[in-house]
Amino acid sequence: MTDNQTVLLTIDGTMATVTLNRPEAMNAFNQDSYRGLMDVAQKIKETPEIRVVIMTGAGDRAFSAGMDLKMIAGGGSGSALLGGYRDGFDRLYGLKSIFTMYEELAVPVIAAINGFCLGAAFELSLCCDIRLCIEQAVFALPEMPLGVIPDLGSTQRLPRIVGPAYAKELIITGRRINALEALRINLVNHVYPKDQLMPEARKLAEEMAKLNPRHVSGAKRAVNMAMSTPLDWGLRLETDICLGAGSGQSFSAEAQKFIQKK
Repeated sequence: MTDNQTVLLTIDGTMATVTLNRPEAMNAFNQDSYRGLMDVAQKIKETPEIRVVIMTGAGDRAFSAGMDLKMIAGGGSGSALLGGYRDGFDRLYGLKSIFTMYEELAVPVIAAINGFCLGAAFELSLCCDIRLCIEQAVFALPEMPLGVIPDLGSTQRLPRIVGPAYAKELIITGRRINALEALRINLVNHVYPKDQLMPEARKLAEEMAKLNPRHVSGAKRAVNMAMSTPLDWGLRLETDICLGAGSGQSFSAEAQKFIQKK
């Protein structure tokens, strides 16, 4: 277990469980949450005994309600422009990179979504390899009605999972969908009663943990490559679009160099 109590890591043999642990705030992300996610991902990466990861939220209300509004008021992702365009780009792309650590882990990551999954938490769940949820789960990207473009990867990852039409509908309207709708559009793999979510997640994890870890890692890497060959470019472009929309500026010098290379 890490020292950061906002994100807990427990290891049981070959299985690790990552728990978003701010139940009093519906597990909303603050600065400590991002540091915790980064530290836990690094710990998993450095622990070869781990063969599969389950990610869930503490309590019985939410996987996570997304970004803590106090963090935004204090200069988090949603107010990245306060530090200037260059600082904002670096900060925002750095947050994306924390989420990407889970996508790039050599082991499968199963999201066990036990309630509300909103905003930044929705975007984190898209970095997981498999998503399971309870019947009462609620999903949404509420940023656009609040005047902000979703900026932690959803404009790039969500179309690859549910297709561009559904992705545009969810991103632009910010509307909430329930578990059955999420299942229908392939956002989640399976829906379970609340008391069956973690047992089913562990059953799936145990099945994966029995397989040759090199084969599992290779298969995951191959699928990710097929789905996201242009992802790095897409994430950089998304960052510029999101920040540029608020500042009126054109692409950053770094992004222009990246475009020329492409």
